[in-house]
Amino acid sequence: MPQEKLKFPTLFAVPNAPQSAPEHEFYDDLPEDVGDEPEVCPKCYGAGMEVVPGKGARPCECRKKKTQNKQLDKTRIPKRYTECHFHNYKAFNKSQESAFRFASQLAMQYPAVERGLLFMGSVGVGKTHLAVSILKGLTERGFNCLFYESGSLLKEIQNSYNANTQTSELKVLQPILDAEILVLDEIGATKPTEWVRDTMANIINTRYNDRKLTIFTTNYLDDKRNATEETLEERIGVRLRSRLYEMCKTVPMTGEDFRRTFDHVTPIKKK
Repeated sequence: MPQEKLKFPTLFAVPNAPQSAPEHEFYDDLPEDVGDEPEVCPKCYGAGMEVVPGKGARPCECRKKKTQNKQLDKTRIPKRYTECHFHNYKAFNKSQESAFRFASQLAMQYPAVERGLLFMGSVGVGKTHLAVSILKGLTERGFNCLFYESGSLLKEIQNSYNANTQTSELKVLQPILDAEILVLDEIGATKPTEWVRDTMANIINTRYNDRKLTIFTTNYLDDKRNATEETLEERIGVRLRSRLYEMCKTVPMTGEDFRRTFDHVTPIKKK
């Protein structure tokens, strides 16, 4: 059988591309971080296992940190509160010091606790900061935690009734009912219709019966400070306020609105 002749493609010389500018000028215009490699853990070099001389290997701390970050993302803590933690909470009076003590004790002693906390006080006294701090502390310990602002939760439930949405009431409620620890922020803030009260009662009673820990914050007090102010009982109803007495320790917080200090900044000096 005759051998086939090998065919080689014809090669042509390609001229060098003209350089309109020196090479270094192009790279000088690039951002400083272009080409930088992602940070590699100095202990495990990205392997996830740390070698301990004379003992063997163990999971690296970086893996634990990544797991914690993923768990924190699942808690739905708003970006506004991502920096909130016990270590940066500042108490300005005895009521806030007491609230900090109750919050930190719960975070350390859970699950050996039977009642949640109800942080009660005017705006800007640190209620949500402490509630988020508890969630972060318990999430870091491996517990299933969830954060919801009560108004947003009720809105999601209402939207689930829309035939055009792909959700259902049960799909919205199930994570709320199943969460081992739930923070329900600003309870009583939504206009107290019969539907609102019945929906909140369903959530709270279900968690109570399942012995799930719940932490609440509210701007409404139990006693009126003036004739026009509403109490928490008037906002959520007698039955629900009675249930909260049993579920949670009421933690009153007083003080000035710390957000007012945001305007007290040093003016920019004119040149």
